[in-house]
Amino acid sequence: NCTSRPSGNIRVSPLLTDLYQFTMAYAYWRAGRHNEPAVFELFFRDNPFGGGFSLFAGLSDCLMFLRNFRFKKEDVEYLRSVLPSDTDPDFFTYLKELDCSAVSVSAVSEGTVVFARVPFLEVSGPLAIVQLLETSLLCLVNYASLVCTNAARFRLAAGPKRRLLEMGLRRAQGPDGGLTASRYTYIGGFDLTSNALAGRLFGIPVTGTMAHSYVTSFSSLEEVWPQTLVPSRGGDPIDLICLVKGWLGRVCQLLGTKPQRVREGELAAFLSYAIAYPQNFLPVIDSYSVSCSGLPCFCAVALALCQLHYQPLGIRLDSGDLCRQSVEVRRVFRECSNHFTVPAFESFIIVCTNSVSEQSLAELNKRDNEIDAVGVGTHLVTCTSHPSLGCVYKLVEVRGCPRMKLSEDPEKSTLPGRKAIYRLLDTEGHPQMDLICLSEETAPKVGVSLNCYPLGLDKGVQSVTPAQVTSLRSDVFFHGEIALPLSSASDSRIYAQTSLQALYPHHKKLQEPENYTVAISEKIHSLVSDIRKGNSKGSNFLLSN
Repeated sequence: NCTSRPSGNIRVSPLLTDLYQFTMAYAYWRAGRHNEPAVFELFFRDNPFGGGFSLFAGLSDCLMFLRNFRFKKEDVEYLRSVLPSDTDPDFFTYLKELDCSAVSVSAVSEGTVVFARVPFLEVSGPLAIVQLLETSLLCLVNYASLVCTNAARFRLAAGPKRRLLEMGLRRAQGPDGGLTASRYTYIGGFDLTSNALAGRLFGIPVTGTMAHSYVTSFSSLEEVWPQTLVPSRGGDPIDLICLVKGWLGRVCQLLGTKPQRVREGELAAFLSYAIAYPQNFLPVIDSYSVSCSGLPCFCAVALALCQLHYQPLGIRLDSGDLCRQSVEVRRVFRECSNHFTVPAFESFIIVCTNSVSEQSLAELNKRDNEIDAVGVGTHLVTCTSHPSLGCVYKLVEVRGCPRMKLSEDPEKSTLPGRKAIYRLLDTEGHPQMDLICLSEETAPKVGVSLNCYPLGLDKGVQSVTPAQVTSLRSDVFFHGEIALPLSSASDSRIYAQTSLQALYPHHKKLQEPENYTVAISEKIHSLVSDIRKGNSKGSNFLLSN
């Protein structure tokens, strides 16, 4: 539904940009160039995290921003106060009437695997307005794509079966960063979020039970109230404290645990929570000692709940050697299941948290463990190892003429001209190469050999024969209107996982992946050469009358 908001954020104001966008827009307007047709494109120069790919995210937010782009009276008055005093007053009248009705955007679908130097979003329209859009669009795309990619890497490290919980809100860069992280880590492959607002706004499954503070707030069984629980199948209320005490003695005897080492407050916390949520019982068991108190207390309460025909969920570990502890916990679960003939213990889940990083997650697969789900916060939402994607927004055409940035740093040079982007696939449907062509070129044809120039390689011309060809970008915004239904977080998540699955494993390796080939057509290569030659000849404009 194009009328629904993709984000819970307040409307992104056109003022959310750098001041120099307004000074340039004024200079264009002053020179009568503000309505010249221009084309900008958005891309990044290097794949993040030392990896071989990125996921494009943030498209829905960009489209809503463009559709709602309009300066309020107060915005214009503020600009009048900060721009130089000799700014022509008519410029502010121009700003009051400005919108994106003449702007068009083509982009890849949200969740698409993208690669360095490939322009995945193109913005065209009057020069002044498309210039004004630069910073805002970069802001909406940079972090969304980065954290989405980070989530995809965590998913690859975890493997397909282990559940991943995003719990980074408290560590995120502000409320907006927290919401953005929850939405786009879900698209990148996480299963759940702890963020209740993100759940409401984006339809992401939410989860959560208790923190250590809940456990440590109890000190005595006298604090448990009510003390009874009605069995799941009905009947008279049962004194749960007495029932659990009986089970605790049997558990301690089975495990060889000294009853006097069990923390009464921890048992009270588990009892109180179990009475409140008997079908959602998943406590954190390492507030004191896992083996001496937390685990025996959980088993006793869980056995009592099972006796009353409830189904506890499992436990959470948040400190220590998570792999070793998970193996021990699973052993105890199986021992209780066999000894007490309670099959439910076989299905309990073990959730682990504690500053989990991509590296520590990958290590789990190398060690024996019984971890079913992992909660990740800081290293996920702050993108610790690569804090910025570095997307750029570059002018490539004005008045139908190609434009190119020539830089002292060759890496910062741009490719001129309006473009079409094609993904060439092999016979098995795996991406083989992304080909950047000029928009007026004929599209590559299946089974027909073509010559191209891979970027970043000094191998010269290369010949390739595609088995399948896909045009990567489509029109998503046209004359002020969103041109396609906005994707839900769930739809984008499915698309992202499908896009990733098509990629060869050697391009998805977390460490030292093989480079994916991005190439330019012969026509772009010739155009770049011509522009460079023209630039090297210099100009004699100073000598002309």
